[in-house]
Amino acid sequence: MTQKVRIQLSAMMFLQFFIWGAWCVTMGTYLGKIGFQGGDIGKAYSTTGWAAIISPFFVGMIADRFFSAEKVLALMHLVGGVVLYWVSTITAPGAFFWVLLLYALCYMPTLALTNAISFHQMTRPDQEFPAIRVLGTIGWIIAGWIVGLMKIEATAIPLRIAAGCSIVMGLYCLALPHTPPRSAGKKVTVGDVLGLEALKLLKAPSFAVFVICSLLVCIPLQFYYAFTNPFLNESGMVNAAGKQTFGQMSEVIFMLVMPFFFARLGVKRMLMVGMLAWACRYVLFAFGNNEALVWMFYIGILLHGICYDFFFVTGQIYVDQKAPVQVRASAQGFIAFVTLGVGTVLGTRIAGAIVQGREILGVVEGVEKVVNHNWKGIWLIPAAMAAIVLVIFAILFREKNNAKKTEDPAQ
Repeated sequence: MTQKVRIQLSAMMFLQFFIWGAWCVTMGTYLGKIGFQGGDIGKAYSTTGWAAIISPFFVGMIADRFFSAEKVLALMHLVGGVVLYWVSTITAPGAFFWVLLLYALCYMPTLALTNAISFHQMTRPDQEFPAIRVLGTIGWIIAGWIVGLMKIEATAIPLRIAAGCSIVMGLYCLALPHTPPRSAGKKVTVGDVLGLEALKLLKAPSFAVFVICSLLVCIPLQFYYAFTNPFLNESGMVNAAGKQTFGQMSEVIFMLVMPFFFARLGVKRMLMVGMLAWACRYVLFAFGNNEALVWMFYIGILLHGICYDFFFVTGQIYVDQKAPVQVRASAQGFIAFVTLGVGTVLGTRIAGAIVQGREILGVVEGVEKVVNHNWKGIWLIPAAMAAIVLVIFAILFREKNNAKKTEDPAQ
């Protein structure tokens, strides 16, 4: 891969995740400001889950067979930018959900497309991809700091920033290296797209436990993604969006040290540490405050690296180890369908209903609206959920510790 292509792919990843980071983190705060209740906010965040369920059909059965990846990526971002600007003008919960779902259907396929474009240009993906993918995390971080420092978290402006960046990304994609359709001329079935071939792996008890626990842990984790920014803002934290990016910074750090821990802890313990971190994070949020105990908020945010890397990245490594070579891609697609798709939809709906049940109403300028939340009562629920999943996993997952067997999780 030439230096020019490396720069092109790095810029692509930066823009790809800048867009998502600009609107996703603070949308809950904005929606609460314009009168959406917890259930409405949960439904809005479920759109990416629904899109993750639907988008594999588009990528696997259409984009991968008939069109070059860079042209499809350009079209998705150009249309997505227009739709996202439309989203920013809507204030009715029902219409907001449907139009945001339309945008998510444009955006979610681009995650697979950017990876496809990157891998097609690489000769050593295991060595070259991490350095390029990390630009995506940096893009997310910078988006958060821009939104936070501009003090626009409770406005529609982040949505419009993301919309404008999406248009820029769409135009930029036209200059990306050519990536022909991967499955041109091949017959692709629904089973191939959803990774249903990997269902055979569920015959192994430990793999079945892993899949079920992965689905269940996605329910409490959606509390973090949808409601942390509203929580921090209601608690009085300044530049909450910017400070939430400490989580992405820790994600980068823990990604780098994962080989060290993986070699010593093995799969089961790594997964358990990840689930324990989710429970601890929510306990810290429940009992912290923005005064003397503000350190609890910061630790809760910084735990994101362990929460994400130790569970989800380790999970991907585990799937790669357990699946035979011929079904490895199907297995990864299946676990993504379970977690990013079904798990996100269930988690956001449940989180939204629980948050709405603990809203504190008040009269502001003669109108009754949500003025605060019982955040302690809210956070203790996902903490208990994560702890229960941890106990179930610890008891039922009987995979042998392979810490010594695997020195490098990239293998």
